[in-house]
Amino acid sequence: MHLSRRSLVALAAALAVPATALAQGAWPTKPVRIVVPFAPGGTTDILARTIAPELTKAFGQSFVVENRAGAGGNIGAEVVAKSPGDGYTLLMGTVGTHGINKSLYSKLPYDPQKDFAPVTLVAGVPNVMVMSTKRAQELGVNSVADFIRAAKARPGRLNMASSGNGTSIHLAGELFKSRTGIFMTHIPYRGSGPAMTDLLAGNMDVMFDNLPSAMAHIQAGNLKAFAVTSAVRSAALPDVPTVAEAGKLPGFEASSWFGLLAPAGTPADVVSRLQQETAKALNAPAVKERLLAQGAIPSGNTPAEFAALIDAEIKKWEAVVKASGAKVD
Repeated sequence: MHLSRRSLVALAAALAVPATALAQGAWPTKPVRIVVPFAPGGTTDILARTIAPELTKAFGQSFVVENRAGAGGNIGAEVVAKSPGDGYTLLMGTVGTHGINKSLYSKLPYDPQKDFAPVTLVAGVPNVMVMSTKRAQELGVNSVADFIRAAKARPGRLNMASSGNGTSIHLAGELFKSRTGIFMTHIPYRGSGPAMTDLLAGNMDVMFDNLPSAMAHIQAGNLKAFAVTSAVRSAALPDVPTVAEAGKLPGFEASSWFGLLAPAGTPADVVSRLQQETAKALNAPAVKERLLAQGAIPSGNTPAEFAALIDAEIKKWEAVVKASGAKVD
C-alpha cells in the first residue's frame, strides 16, 4: 500500500497520541451511573435525579441513578471508591459520607479524601426540625421550646428518626440532644424516604430532615416545621426560625451538603468536563429556581474548592461527633 507524505505524517501524529488521551477525548461512550448511597425519596436522591437528565442532554449518554443504601451511606460510597477511575461511576456524596463518617465510624471501608476525585458541590441545604402535624397536636407541641418540655417530661420515650447513622440528619439531632439536655431514642433508617414515611404515619416523633425532602409535606400541612438548623433562616421558609433563636441555643448549626465525586484516578479532563456541565445545569434558570424553591442552594464550584470544603468539614464534624458522644462500630 502506497502512502503519501501527508498521510504518513498524519499517521505518525495519531500514533504519538497516548491511548489514554484518545479514550478521554471519547468519553463517554456508554451510560454513566450516579450512585446514591441512600434509599429513593431523600434529598440525595432528589438532587441526583435533578442533574442526571441535564448531564444526559449535555453528554449525549444516559446518566442513570442507582440507589445503594445502607450503613449511613458507606455501602454506596464504598462501591464507588472501589470502581475503576474511568468516568463511568460517580457518587452523589454527602456531608455524612465525606464529612461526618470518618469520625463517627471506627472502621470506614473507604478514605473520603484519598479514594475520591471531587467533581463539584451540587448544593447546600439546611435541615429542618419537623413532626407530623397530628403527633405535634397530640403532644401539644407548637414550638421548639414546647418540644423540649415534652421531651424532658418523657425521657427516652420519644423517638428521633434519621436517614442513617452518621448522616447530618442524625448528627443534627444528636447535637440538639446534647445542647438541650434531653434524651430521645435514635432510630436510623436506610434513607430519608423510609424515615419520612414512618414519621408521617406517626410511628416516629421527630426528625431533623434535609429541607428539600421535607418541603412538600410541610407545604401540604402534613408536617409541622419548628426550626431550621442553619445559622440563618431559609429563604424557602422565611417564617420558620433557626434552632439557635427558637431554642435559645447560640451557635447551633448543622447544615447539609451534597456533591458529585468520582473514584480516585479518574482523568482530570473528565472531572473538569463533569464539573463544567454540572455547573451549567445548576445555573440554568429552571433548575436553579426549582432547587431554591425546595430549600437547596445550588453551587457548582471547582474540584479544588470542593476538595477544600471536604477537608474543612471533616475537621468541623470531628469536633461535633466528639462533643455529642456519638459513635458507630
